[in-house]
Amino acid sequence: MSVQETTRASDTGARVSLQRRETLAALAFISPWFIGFLVFTAGPMIASLGLSLTDYDVLHEPNFIGLANYQELLEDPRLGLSLGNTVYYAILHVPLSIAIALALAMLLNNVGKASGFFRTAFYLPSVTPAVAIGTLFLWLLNPRIGLVNKALSLVGIAGPGWTTDPAWIKPGIVVMSLWSVGTTVIILLAALRSVPETIYEAANIDGAGALTKFFRITIPMISGSLFFLVIVNTIASLQIFTEVYTMYFGKQASGAASSAGLFYNIYLFRQAFEFLNMGYASAMAWLLFVIILILTLIQLRLSSRWVYYEGD
Repeated sequence: MSVQETTRASDTGARVSLQRRETLAALAFISPWFIGFLVFTAGPMIASLGLSLTDYDVLHEPNFIGLANYQELLEDPRLGLSLGNTVYYAILHVPLSIAIALALAMLLNNVGKASGFFRTAFYLPSVTPAVAIGTLFLWLLNPRIGLVNKALSLVGIAGPGWTTDPAWIKPGIVVMSLWSVGTTVIILLAALRSVPETIYEAANIDGAGALTKFFRITIPMISGSLFFLVIVNTIASLQIFTEVYTMYFGKQASGAASSAGLFYNIYLFRQAFEFLNMGYASAMAWLLFVIILILTLIQLRLSSRWVYYEGD
């Protein structure tokens, strides 16, 4: 073997050895996440799938019953009620939260030096504990002494029974959820600031008005962020739990809240930890997973019609 061949073989061996070391180093760095995923996410999901095929009350050994829990899902009227309440909330919350957040983000984009203060002010409610938010709005929305109805009375409007009238309980929960749109505001503000100013300058030269620039430039250029927020907010809306449970289900649910405020995750929680129907609750969890998966796939399929990416 010549000197050149020996050198090439040595270089090849060194590169292979370096790639192997880099691969092992990368695996070592991601191993904590991978182990955590297996232990705290994949493992419980697989276990819940098995439990969904059993009659299990925690106190006794699981009893295999096949698909009986899933058949009961189709026959349970309160499951349909809780799913309907959750979908109602999501249909109201997702577009409203994004629209309000976009309006606030556009205002912040034009504030100038004071935007840092307002960014912090808008974001702070997002880090407020959910239990505190539920407790706060239970007081704010109180029909008799709540500040919301008192403010409405100042302009001659008789406030509704936000926490007592079944027709207003879900709208009241939507109003509460709009308190913490700060994260959405920050994401949209970053998207707005990434839109090149040269595009707006060209539109101004062509005589485009404010609405034309908004619908023909702003919305298409931030459509990727809007699409992300639609997916994330839809998933979050379908899993709402803590605030509503704090407001209405701290004790055994009764009255209007037991129906109008019964959301899917609350019903799932009660089945699992109040009634100890762990097998049925696991089946409910998998039904919600399938619903979210289907909705996400539909949104991904439709995204090609309205989402613009610069690389396209």
